Parts: sequence; structure tokens; C-alpha cells
Amino acid sequence: MNASVSTAELLSRLVGFDTTSRNSNLALIGFVRDWFDQHGVPYRISTDASGQKANLHAIIGPQSAGGIALSGHVDTVPVDGQSWSSDPFTLRAGEGGRLYARGAADMKGFVASCLAAVPDLLALGPKRPLHLFISYDEEIGCQGARRLIEDLDASGLRPALCVVGEPSGMKPIVAHKGKVNVNVSVRGKPGHSSEPARGVNAVQAAAEAIAWVAAEARRLAKEGPFDTGFDPPHTTIHVGTMAGGTILNIIPERAEFVMEWRNIPADDPLAALARMQQYIAAHIEPAMKAVDPACGFSYDIDLRMPGMALPVDHELSTLVRGLTGSNSTGKVSYGTEGGFYQEAGIPTIICGPGHIAQAHQPDEWIAQSELDACDAFIRRLARQLLI
Repeated sequence: MNASVSTAELLSRLVGFDTTSRNSNLALIGFVRDWFDQHGVPYRISTDASGQKANLHAIIGPQSAGGIALSGHVDTVPVDGQSWSSDPFTLRAGEGGRLYARGAADMKGFVASCLAAVPDLLALGPKRPLHLFISYDEEIGCQGARRLIEDLDASGLRPALCVVGEPSGMKPIVAHKGKVNVNVSVRGKPGHSSEPARGVNAVQAAAEAIAWVAAEARRLAKEGPFDTGFDPPHTTIHVGTMAGGTILNIIPERAEFVMEWRNIPADDPLAALARMQQYIAAHIEPAMKAVDPACGFSYDIDLRMPGMALPVDHELSTLVRGLTGSNSTGKVSYGTEGGFYQEAGIPTIICGPGHIAQAHQPDEWIAQSELDACDAFIRRLARQLLI
């Protein structure tokens, strides 16, 4: 590798690694380690339990806490079932300066921009640390960020601020919704459908609970609470999948459904789950347990992603608005690693190249102009904050 390489060249290398979340990312992390080794940048590695997924935490400047982190994940969503015009793992240049590949926008473009900036950042000789976080498994619950935060606690090398480079069109995003996924299991009592009083119909019990979910979704849309800037400006709740029963003339013994809350930062989805559980315990389970005390509902929280909310007048928001030339900030309904960093006590903002509309799509692309804007932003950020 040459000492100085363009962002597009580095993006071409990064997208060449198939880091779909089901795969190991060690080959890509090996490439990044070689890049940092070549430039004499120290780094730490933290892995998942299998050792097949790795985070990398590099520091340019003083090897200490403080300063600011630039954070990006390198796992991607699958390309299975999508119709691509070319190999999704080979960067292709198209009209209008578009660069096509899986992960180009979400979010290897930002990571490539960070790596390309390393020689210039070193030349600045920052007096405060610039941290670079490269993480795994953001797409399946931000598992890498959680592990990276554990490593920050162990090392004591916690940044004071963080920029997550998710695709935002280089506009500052100060808030996003949280997310809780819940697997709900219903245990009934089987029997012949000709004698319904002798059994407990798990599917119908699940349907009663789902009716509560539908009513709660309507209530939230009507009554809030509301947070302007989000679309929609309130917490949402829905059931995504349901299964149960075997054949028509057997009272179904089991049913399952999977549901989610996407909550505005001020709303507590765990309190909402508790309200649902209280309703079911008071209005659905008594009739079930009157037939058989073993019947009832159980709940498993499959995923929790905290919301993120940075005050508009926070120094980080003011800084990023000034560096990007943006007169305003935004809020988004999708989740990011930023919620975990902020929950860990690190004020965080989202600002990165590309647009979320291209993420996860066939023929995913990022504009060269977006990468150029990100390149300039990183260097301005370092000059203003770190020297």
C-alpha cells in the first residue's frame, strides 16, 4: 500500500471484502491493521466470543482519553435476492460521479474517508487524541459497539465526543429513535376443536394481545407524546410476524409473535412493554389459567437499541453545524451505534457521506462529491478541535 491513497481507492478495497453480518470481518480488519501499521498508528482490537468478529480502536495523537472519536461499522446487509447491475463487491463508477457497491453508502464510504485522512491527521500533530472506531455487527443490533464500549472501560481511553458517520448527506443529525424487539410466546392447552371449553386457544389469545398492540399504535399516533423532527413524530409499535397452530380441528397449543417499539428518545419502551404485560395479565391470562394454570404468555427481549438525543445547543452540535455549513440539525427514525455511545456517557452526533435512501438497496451507491465533502470535514474537524 502507498502511504497516501485516495478515499475512492480505499473504498474500492473495503467493499471488496464481503462483510455481510453473517460473515467474519477479520480479513477487512487485517487490511486496516496493515494500513495503521504502515503509518505507525497504535490501535486496540476487541473481538466477539467466537473471535471471528473484531473491532478496531486506533488513536492518532496522544494515547489518552478525551478528544473526539470518528465511528463507523463495516458490516453490511445481505445482497441475497436483490437485482444488481454488477458485482456488488466490486466498486463500479457510474454517471454523475456515483460509486456503486454494497456498503458504499452504509457505511464503508465514511470509513474509507477516515483511513484516507490518516497521513494528513498525523502531519497535523494533534495535541488531543483523535479516536477511530471501526466496529462489527451494527446491522444486527450494534453488537460490536457494545463490545467496543466494554473495551473503552477496560482501557480508560474514552473519547470526550463522538461523530458516527452514518449516511446523512453530511448534515448533522442530533437525535434518533430507540428500538426494542420482543418475542412473545403463548402457551395454550390442546384439544379437539369440537370441545373448545376443554382447551385454551393460544392463537386466539395471541390475537387478543395483537389487538391491544393495534389499539396502542392508534393511541400513540393520536395522543403521543410527540417529538417534532421525527417522521412520524411519535413512538410506533407493530407486530411483524406471527405463527401458531397445526391443523384446523386441533385447538392450538402454541403461538408466537414478534413485535417492536421504535420510540422517541423521551419515551420508555420498557415501561410500555410493562403496560402491555399488565393488560394481558389482567384481561387475557385469567381465562386461560382458569382452564390450566400452566397456560399464559412469556416475553423475551431480543434486541434493545437506545435512542439518541443531543441538545441542539451542545458544543458538538454547534461545532458540526459550523464545519458542515448547515443551518439546522435533523432527527431520524432509524437507530445507530450513537445511542449506545451516548448512553455510555459520550455525547454523540451523526454526520456522514451518502444518503440513507441508498442504504440496503440493490445498486447501492455514494456520490464522489459526498466523499469529497467528508474528506474536507474530517480535516477541518481535526484542525479546529485537536490542535
